[in-house]
Amino acid sequence: MPPNHFESEVESFLEGSHGDRTHNKQQADHHTVTPLCGTLLINEHFPGRVVRKDLVKAVRGNAVVPSYVLEYLLAQYAASDDEATILSGIDTVRKILATHYVNRNEAELVKSEIRRKGRHRIIDKVSVILNEKNDVHEASFENLQLKGVIIDDGTVKRNPKLLVGGVWCICDIDYFHSDDAKVVPWILSSLKPIQVAAADLEDYLETRQAFTTGEWIDLLIQSIGLNPEQFTDRGKLIALTRLIPFVERNYNLVELGPKGTGKSHTFSEFSPNGILVSGGEVTVAKLFVNNANGRIGLVGYWDCIAFDEFAANKRTDQNLVNVMKNYLANKSFSRGTSIYGAEASMAFIGNTTHTVPYMLKNSDLFDELPNAYRDPAWLDRIHHYIPGWEVAPIRSEMFSNGYGFIVDYLAEILRSMRSTDFSDKYSEFFTLDSSLSTRDQDGIRKTFSGLMKLIHPSGRACENEVRVLLEYAIEGRKRVKDSILRIDATMRDTPVHFRYMDRQGSWHEVISLEERQYPHLYRRSWSLLGEESVENTAMPGSFSALSGGAGDQAQTPQMELRIADDEEPKEGHRDFAAGQKGVSYRKLLLPYLTGVTRIRITDPYIRLPHQGRNLADLLSLIASVKDDADEIEVLLVTSRDIKEEFQKHQLLMLRDIKVASEAEGIYFNVKFDDSIHDRRIETDHGWRIDLGKGLDIWQKPGDNPFDFGRNHQEFRLVRSDFSVHYMKISE
Repeated sequence: MPPNHFESEVESFLEGSHGDRTHNKQQADHHTVTPLCGTLLINEHFPGRVVRKDLVKAVRGNAVVPSYVLEYLLAQYAASDDEATILSGIDTVRKILATHYVNRNEAELVKSEIRRKGRHRIIDKVSVILNEKNDVHEASFENLQLKGVIIDDGTVKRNPKLLVGGVWCICDIDYFHSDDAKVVPWILSSLKPIQVAAADLEDYLETRQAFTTGEWIDLLIQSIGLNPEQFTDRGKLIALTRLIPFVERNYNLVELGPKGTGKSHTFSEFSPNGILVSGGEVTVAKLFVNNANGRIGLVGYWDCIAFDEFAANKRTDQNLVNVMKNYLANKSFSRGTSIYGAEASMAFIGNTTHTVPYMLKNSDLFDELPNAYRDPAWLDRIHHYIPGWEVAPIRSEMFSNGYGFIVDYLAEILRSMRSTDFSDKYSEFFTLDSSLSTRDQDGIRKTFSGLMKLIHPSGRACENEVRVLLEYAIEGRKRVKDSILRIDATMRDTPVHFRYMDRQGSWHEVISLEERQYPHLYRRSWSLLGEESVENTAMPGSFSALSGGAGDQAQTPQMELRIADDEEPKEGHRDFAAGQKGVSYRKLLLPYLTGVTRIRITDPYIRLPHQGRNLADLLSLIASVKDDADEIEVLLVTSRDIKEEFQKHQLLMLRDIKVASEAEGIYFNVKFDDSIHDRRIETDHGWRIDLGKGLDIWQKPGDNPFDFGRNHQEFRLVRSDFSVHYMKISE
């Protein structure tokens, strides 16, 4: 072991620090407060079109209104990076809400105010019906609880969404009493829907080029009110997938997952061009066409219709299922001899009551849906399945405090791009397997097109960026198809390969996370891809030959993820995916560390408290399996924190790990090398383990102090894709 210079470094820092024990929180805060996408960059390129997202919470108060309503007001009065202007704007918006927003429990007070003043401006949700008896349009105010207010036909014609679902508006209401009891005293003198003016798409596309792909993704995440620092790359991609129905025509999306993961948030708060309805409230007349009067339903007026609590709706109308089935496939529906077309996308969201392995063992991933919707023909119309179980429950720190687009502005941009088609942009680099059905390919292409429009709106992206989006799109459609094959045995006869070929002619198989994590359950009774493909597919979490190349040519699984602690270690590599569970140091490393006397760990990022915790967990694992009389030397080669003021905290943390280790016969030392990049573990009995992401491989645990993942690594979610290579070297 090298000379112990680590002790002297610690002591020199301690001389002036008095053993500061608050370093962990300070250091953690230091590394999380700076957003990836800077405030100056956003405000410089999109002046007047961005707003600080935490201001929405500051002004909301008791106003039960969508975020886009509040951001509309903030954009008028607080669209600035000057703190004084922001504070003044917040105060103005609060006064507007206090004066004009109608709280339902204060409706009578507001009515009295209108009567007293003769005219009063309000903010409320307005819906309109046609009174056929009197041949007039009548407005209803949701919170003010007024009905039968006459509204002129011109206003209705300019704002047709008033007829279907209602629109948040700023209205001037007059009061004029008449002795005629039949005359409604309330008069709607003016109505202005809350929405921004038409957005400049060309300017948007040009300005996008000032941002890197990472910065742009973070800007979009902040725009929907989320903090990008709290999400992995895959988590961000899932969040953006919820926006595809707003930018892609006739896109059909399903998301099922645990409660509290924000499934309905995007659809209820993001856009005035979408509507969130309860699954139980939907009828053929409301959704498509009313046979009694020929009036077109929701699909004729909204860009996106999201069905909330869809899985909980056990009362289904078979006629609705049949009409919806035709619409999802053909973008049309019929009434008698008339056929109508529409462009509304549909999102079906609901909660799951069972774990993924339970569903795989006993049913399929659509297990929670009402039986009428588990029809293979209906499911085959779904383009993408979002795995809601990969999404962490929403916590307070997951909401954004940074700048993002005014959601109404972004909504208009996305709406203007619905006519753009990027579905074939991948073909420059990749080719889909010909075994994929037309609907499989349609689902993949529409998801890919939507993500391209969101992330690369100019249609230009490099090969690797295209690959990431294409694989994700394939995975989402594969999740749908695999469940259909479980339900309908007749469709299993024709093998289907969810793979693509690159320009070099190599095939790349795409495997979903649940297939990687639970292979023994995923294919418990039949082979989805055919025997040959199963044999040639390397499951992440399994060993593959080190000499194997890309594609399906040389990859042969040797063992499953779950290996015994005492299993004989083997050369090879193992791949893991973001969001995966069941990964631990015990399974990943322990078989290769048993019987060692010296270990060298190289990892440049042992700086933050959770990284130190990971290292301590590994050392405690080694201590727990060694003979009590044995002593083991461990050398950590790492880099100093880039901030000098936090180097002290790093040293204090490592000193504490050293003290705890030595008490259990683990003699721990540290060598600093700021030039290292690779992560690896080397042992004195001849093993080298290359760690793609080092020891820091899991997502941050939630706030729940009883979260199982706090004490057991197997219950944690993998932070991002990584690989581990095992090589036998000379001792």
